[in-house]
Amino acid sequence: MFVFRDSREGDASRTRVDVAFTDASLDLREQRPDAIAQVEAVAGVPFARLVQVHGDDVVLVTAPTGHDDVPTADAAVTTTPGLGLMVRVADCVPVLLADPDRGVLGAVHAGRSGMVLDVATRAVERMRDLGAEHLVGWVGPHVCGACYEVPEGMREEVAALVPEARAQTSWGTPALDVGAGVRAQLERAGVEVVEVGGCTREREDLHSYRRDGHRSGRFAGLVWAS
Repeated sequence: MFVFRDSREGDASRTRVDVAFTDASLDLREQRPDAIAQVEAVAGVPFARLVQVHGDDVVLVTAPTGHDDVPTADAAVTTTPGLGLMVRVADCVPVLLADPDRGVLGAVHAGRSGMVLDVATRAVERMRDLGAEHLVGWVGPHVCGACYEVPEGMREEVAALVPEARAQTSWGTPALDVGAGVRAQLERAGVEVVEVGGCTREREDLHSYRRDGHRSGRFAGLVWAS
């Protein structure tokens, strides 16, 4: 079920924060509530999800989402004990954020547009408003710069705003490295970054829209406290 799992313990309350990224054995699109139920059973907590639209809105969530009350945003934060956060991806960059000492959690969906809008920094700012101090950010699997081909004009337009994202494919054409751009944004915001790694287009155990088109499922980034 998981391609990666990690945990951190807070110094003060000994709260344990878990993070994980699921694999291609599950398809976590909205129309697959059975897969979401499997994840919740393994994690032991309910999850709040998002309708993701490649923007920079950040929502504070206090309860798990049902089928008809999913907020529209590309990042979520919470201080509610026993509530997990989920973002779903198939090439975009999933970022999981936590301050285990303060019990503040965040989850971010950052595609090309989200990176340009700096949604990751918006989430960090919102978490600090909630009392977070030392933040750790896990950057999950995503399409790499060697595989994400874009028109040259798009590359230059994006690189003018996020220079770290400028890349070239392995076959020598213009590309973007969204993961490198998001990582740089997190570091500038003072976040300790954990690079999970793994290119979705190259790895068969991960969902990839670039590779599989409309047949692609979605895997998830998950963060929860216990």
